[in-house]
Amino acid sequence: MGAEEALEFVDSLVFLKTGEHLDKTQRIILVHLWEDEKRTYQDIGNSCSYTEAHLKAVGAGLWHLLSDVLGEKVSKSTFQGVVQGFWTTQHSQKSHVLNLSSNNTKPQDIDSSFIGRDREIAEIHTLVSREAKVILIQGEGGVGKTTLARKYFKNQKFDFVLELWMATEIQNLTPVESVVEEWLRRDFNEEPGRDFGINLERLRRKLREHTPKIGVFIDNLETALDKNGKFLECRRPYVELLRVLADPDVHSVTLVTSRERLRESSIEVHLYTLEGLDDEAWRQFFSRRQINCDSTVLSEMCKAYGGNAKAMQILRGAILTDFNGDINAYWQENRTDLLIERELKDLVASQFTRLQQIDIEAYCLLYRLGCYRYQDIPSIPIEGVLCLLWDVPEQQCKRVIKALQDLSLIETKKGQYWLHPVIRDEAISRLRLVGEEWEIVNRKAADFWTQKVEIVKNITDALTALEAYYHYVEISDFEQAGDVILQGRGQQWSTGLPLGSSFYQLGLLQKNFSVIKRIIDDIKSQERLIKLYIILGYTYRIIGCIREAIECYERSSEILDNLDVKPTKISIWFNKGLCKLELGEMEAAEDCFISVCSLAEQNSQLDDYMAYAQCCLALIKSCSGSREDAFYIAEEAFSAMSLSSRVTLWGIGHSLITLCLTYKNLGNTKKSFDLCKRAIFHSDDNNFTQIKAKAISCLAELYREQGEFARALFHHSEAIEILDKIGAKSDLAEAYFQRALTYQKMNEINKSREDFVQAIALFNEMQAPRQIQKVETAMECFEK
Repeated sequence: MGAEEALEFVDSLVFLKTGEHLDKTQRIILVHLWEDEKRTYQDIGNSCSYTEAHLKAVGAGLWHLLSDVLGEKVSKSTFQGVVQGFWTTQHSQKSHVLNLSSNNTKPQDIDSSFIGRDREIAEIHTLVSREAKVILIQGEGGVGKTTLARKYFKNQKFDFVLELWMATEIQNLTPVESVVEEWLRRDFNEEPGRDFGINLERLRRKLREHTPKIGVFIDNLETALDKNGKFLECRRPYVELLRVLADPDVHSVTLVTSRERLRESSIEVHLYTLEGLDDEAWRQFFSRRQINCDSTVLSEMCKAYGGNAKAMQILRGAILTDFNGDINAYWQENRTDLLIERELKDLVASQFTRLQQIDIEAYCLLYRLGCYRYQDIPSIPIEGVLCLLWDVPEQQCKRVIKALQDLSLIETKKGQYWLHPVIRDEAISRLRLVGEEWEIVNRKAADFWTQKVEIVKNITDALTALEAYYHYVEISDFEQAGDVILQGRGQQWSTGLPLGSSFYQLGLLQKNFSVIKRIIDDIKSQERLIKLYIILGYTYRIIGCIREAIECYERSSEILDNLDVKPTKISIWFNKGLCKLELGEMEAAEDCFISVCSLAEQNSQLDDYMAYAQCCLALIKSCSGSREDAFYIAEEAFSAMSLSSRVTLWGIGHSLITLCLTYKNLGNTKKSFDLCKRAIFHSDDNNFTQIKAKAISCLAELYREQGEFARALFHHSEAIEILDKIGAKSDLAEAYFQRALTYQKMNEINKSREDFVQAIALFNEMQAPRQIQKVETAMECFEK
């Protein structure tokens, strides 16, 4: 029996018993000693670059493991004979091997990271079978609440799971409005609207309609609770989300984890208190990791730490690293340091202190990693870890990271890293005490996030790029935080498109509001302040809050009085013109666009604004009956769009729609059709939902003009549905108005009136009397 054959035989026996294969170091020891049982650990270490102490520790665990697997005492000097004898017996009685696994457990059924919770899984399942919709798993930090919830969802094979990871600090809590928006968009492929109540109803409908069941996982709820177990005043909307999830008719199961109880009487929540693991679970965990544990010592440790699962993992790392796997020596030294009633945070604090004494580089990395939020972006790649090791030689960096992994102080999976929330709490509190590093660490992290995203292609890219903002806010560098929002990124939608603009294009309206409002009062730079107001104003305009948008532009103008920044000035005039256009105030809009053209004529670098303004002027002229002027300006605008290299993809989309409406008013149906279809294709290519909806509405108008009412109504309804979902109030009001005109032409009096009334209601919300007058005039003409 050769060394390789013996190795594979032993490995198969170990796997059948434990569900795990031998690791690299165990294999090295077995092969070397099988070839020569007289070799010392020092000999093996010299040939494999391992220390003698490390090999002794691994060897001790290996002999204990093999003793358990083979059913008799195994040591360094006897293991070869025991294995040979077992191999002979196995080949003469092949069925014997099958009885090695305890309780007939199949290797594939063994999950080495999940131990001792079968009863809890069954009890939660019983609650679910009794129609419990929201179950709160309550227990101390690190007891295993998150692991239990994840295991339940995995075992029950839910269709998919909606996840919400609550921040560990109040100021970092994500507004529930943003959470619901993201779930609707990402998991249900539905564009959210502007109103939170409407979005909740859409979520409720999706959860009622969807089968099989959906899982909802809300982790670490306690951050959002006050001392009485109620939601903090600033996070009361979370009550409404839980009320939806607790609806008896939804096809979902919600598991919530929290260190504290939720005491909201308006929500039906089933409490499930999770206790620590028992002695047997701890023994199973340590034995699988090759630690020779004395039953008396292990029982004392389990009792002292309340069976805490995270404590169990951290202790394993400390015992292996600091005491060469000797659990008795570890407990002898530390048993008086920790009281039985101490919580997991105390254990983490003591582990930090020990790490500080034995590995200062790993200790520094650990507390520095506390700077990351692990929220919108829940994990970081290795580059995000390495950037915090600026004072460690490059060849030593991975060793430092590995040290934290071995101690279970950093979580890792598929190249991504994160801190357990309890460990992160201790890490950030220690980082704040190291005053000279607080700013350095946050700047290093901000630089990492900034370099991480070169092009914003989707929501994840946008949120990743935004992480730098939070680090600058932490060190009160509000100017740099503003620059994160204003920084242009890549060629995906245009050269130099600000991140804030990407947010409103992606529909992340709430995120735009929250991050800009957080810093705008602290911005000192006048130029930054103007640009932030412009982005904020644009976001307001999209949702139909035109007066608020104009107020933002007026504030920008007030600041601009002391500056002479033509690109910014022209942007303010152009956006004010768009607001006036939305309100139907054509004369005021025309004045704004004429001012834009005047400024553009003075600077060739502003030719993109010239093209945008000319498109809008052509539309205004076509509405007022100035056909020749409208045609001339439209042709000029179309040519300018083709020649300017600064016209953005977003600008192209809007300009195509504006020209399409212009040529429709001028009676050039063919060109209008061509431009409309170009706008739709352009929007599909760039995920411009709002522009696409406007183009579809225009397409419906064109079919109406041709008398194809069925096709017109189909596209009217399509546009209305999209605009309603994204909350584009002004465009939605216009879409209702246009469908009313189609019904009017079909002599469908009641349907026409319904849409006219709907349009008036929306324009009234926008405080747009000119638009209301337009609708009322159309209604009166029909009635006469």
